[in-house]
Amino acid sequence: MSFGWLKHYMPRGLYGRAALILVLPVAMLLAIMSFTFIQRHLEDVTQQMTGTVVREVRMVRDQVAGAETQQELIARVRPFLTSLNMKVRFLSSQEVPEADGVGIFDFTGGIARDTLKFSLAEVEAVEFLPDKTALVYLDSDLGPIELTINRRRLTPTAPHQLIVTMVFCGILMTAIASLYMRNQLRPITRLARAAKAFGRGQNVAYHPGGATEVREAGNAFIDMRARIERQIEQRTMMLSGVSHDLRTPLTRLKLGLSMLDERDAEPLLEDVNEMQRLVDSFLDFSRGASEGEVEKLDPQSLAARIVEDAQRAGKPVTLLPPEGEGRVKLRPDSIRRALQNLIDNAVRYGDRAEVSVAFTPKSLRLRVEDDGPGIPPDQRGEALKPFARLDPSRNQNKGTGVGLGLAIVADIARAHGGTLRLGESARLGGLCADIVIGR
Repeated sequence: MSFGWLKHYMPRGLYGRAALILVLPVAMLLAIMSFTFIQRHLEDVTQQMTGTVVREVRMVRDQVAGAETQQELIARVRPFLTSLNMKVRFLSSQEVPEADGVGIFDFTGGIARDTLKFSLAEVEAVEFLPDKTALVYLDSDLGPIELTINRRRLTPTAPHQLIVTMVFCGILMTAIASLYMRNQLRPITRLARAAKAFGRGQNVAYHPGGATEVREAGNAFIDMRARIERQIEQRTMMLSGVSHDLRTPLTRLKLGLSMLDERDAEPLLEDVNEMQRLVDSFLDFSRGASEGEVEKLDPQSLAARIVEDAQRAGKPVTLLPPEGEGRVKLRPDSIRRALQNLIDNAVRYGDRAEVSVAFTPKSLRLRVEDDGPGIPPDQRGEALKPFARLDPSRNQNKGTGVGLGLAIVADIARAHGGTLRLGESARLGGLCADIVIGR
């Protein structure tokens, strides 16, 4: 039996699900106990008490058979009316109510009325007054009779006291348990917040707390974060060291080539310059994801400055109007490098590029589109890998690069807790590169 449809109605958060686990059994227990009490106890007690009154009413009814007048009947029943705690009086036909006077939510009153009418055919109506008095109207040969009876003889006093007490205690205990549960879930929330911030490249202070299992998870997260930071630092230091060490022999090669004949040295200089660009790409890749501090800024203003710099450099780039507005925590230097790489790729393989910024309630989207040949869908995943060069699909006549441009952008997007998505531009027909970052 599948319960997949039930997932759509379940709370999403841990606190909501824990509260449901806590509240649902208590509510079901109260409902079952209340139903059992009403059906098995309250109803039986009411019927028993009403049955006693029925026998007393029959005794009064039997006195009517031997009486010839109303006064004679009253004289006959007067000796035991005090003991029965009843009052008897005759009424006119107009004074008898046409309907019973029982409240809609008066459960015990309804049981008493039904028992009286079922046991005594002479009962025409039953009325319960606010002063805890019950009026029973009987039909007789001498005329309608009104019996005044104390309601406590028909129904239990405070019949809902047990139910009210159970509900009050259930709500009180649930509230106390909810406060305790919230304190227990707070360390998990702090752990999730710290993990989410670390995924976006932010290092927030976190100290393990809560239950033993939560503390173990928190300590494991701290150790994992430290290991990842060490790995990133080691990768950065390694690439920076290798790239820095390569600059010295490259400089010597340039000096040596400058002494050769210009015609003979030209192809060798091109190789050296290619190696120099490769070294610079290594340095960009090593520092691109973690450079700069996190700041809360307006992405549209940052994109406008980047596009202005590209336009001054003679690149055919246009900034489109923003979709929405807002401020997001970003590393401005890293985002600048990512957009510059995307713009450089766009103008290298296409004739023009467009940059746009869009906001949604949950994410920020930075988009760069071009009118170039684009990247086939089956090669887009490969294009995001370092040193990947898709020359056959990207027009070799306009430059090949060293295969780190998109890898740097993807690394920067991941460092901000986002992703880089490649697709086809609906506006220009070329490549559409989206940096999507959660807000």
